[in-house]
Amino acid sequence: MARKKITIKDIAESANVSKSTVSRVLNNNTPVNEEKRLAVLEAMERLNYKPNVVARSLAGGNSMTIGVLTQNIGSPFYDKVTQGVIQGLSDTDYSPIFADGRWDPEIETSAIKTLIDRNVDGLIMVGGNLPGSDLDSLRDSKPMVIVARRLPGWDNKCISVDNVAAAKDATEYLINSGHRKIAHIMGIPEHQDARDRYMGYQAALRDSGIALDEDLVVKGNFSSQSGVLAIESLLMKGVSFTGVFAGNDEMAFGARLAMYRRGIRVPEDVSIVGYDDQPNSAFMTPPLTTVAQPAEPMGEAAAQALLAFMRNQEFVPPRLDTELIVRESVHRIR
Repeated sequence: MARKKITIKDIAESANVSKSTVSRVLNNNTPVNEEKRLAVLEAMERLNYKPNVVARSLAGGNSMTIGVLTQNIGSPFYDKVTQGVIQGLSDTDYSPIFADGRWDPEIETSAIKTLIDRNVDGLIMVGGNLPGSDLDSLRDSKPMVIVARRLPGWDNKCISVDNVAAAKDATEYLINSGHRKIAHIMGIPEHQDARDRYMGYQAALRDSGIALDEDLVVKGNFSSQSGVLAIESLLMKGVSFTGVFAGNDEMAFGARLAMYRRGIRVPEDVSIVGYDDQPNSAFMTPPLTTVAQPAEPMGEAAAQALLAFMRNQEFVPPRLDTELIVRESVHRIR
């Protein structure tokens, strides 16, 4: 037999209070006499009442949902960030709703509109390629936090790492291993992280007295295929190099594949350093030296920051450091 739906009236009769008292206890928005509040809670438990979260949230003007716009669902790095977001919301009544921007500004704009139309209470933007000016126009519509990306003017609403310093460390590791002709596979040129990592690469060369050779810089798009194409481009142009700093691990994987197809040994002929420390990095042949980002802590901090902003509270972003993970993809030139 179908189970009878428990109503506020049933709870009120069981607790011997008014329906308005039950409503105030459920919404928790008006003080209630402690004796009556306990009577309502005991009646709810006795009747096995399960409150309709959606109805309660809409009644209070909130959806109790957080919109999360990520990039390339299935990417290990972005998955780690979103796991951190989930962890950051785990002890709250909020649930995340995910959308995929796919590094396309038009798709990102459409996804943001969809999330806002669903009346999410706040937005977490993970990465992305939408211009900062477009995001500036949205910041007054919903509380918003940017994670894994740094934008001018967003200050404590950006949760990121120092990409310039991390890329400089990665390039310096190649330089300190004896390499002077170091190629750089850049991510999406319009993306701030890609530009920052390129700046770190340039800074390492400059500090070591190595002139920047633009022929050694190839633009990619953070995908493995762009890593393949970057190496093919360098080889077709006849550019000589002994080291490669890739703007992320995906492009490093593609670069490794292109070298394998050309019979170029890694690291004996060419050394490779990546960025992100994806789980597969340790199982590349040879295991990839790369920069580890604290992806999950970044996502968790983003969730905590957004919750604070939604409560009109201050939030001081934690310091999140990268770490160069040294494996076997770099050969020391003697």
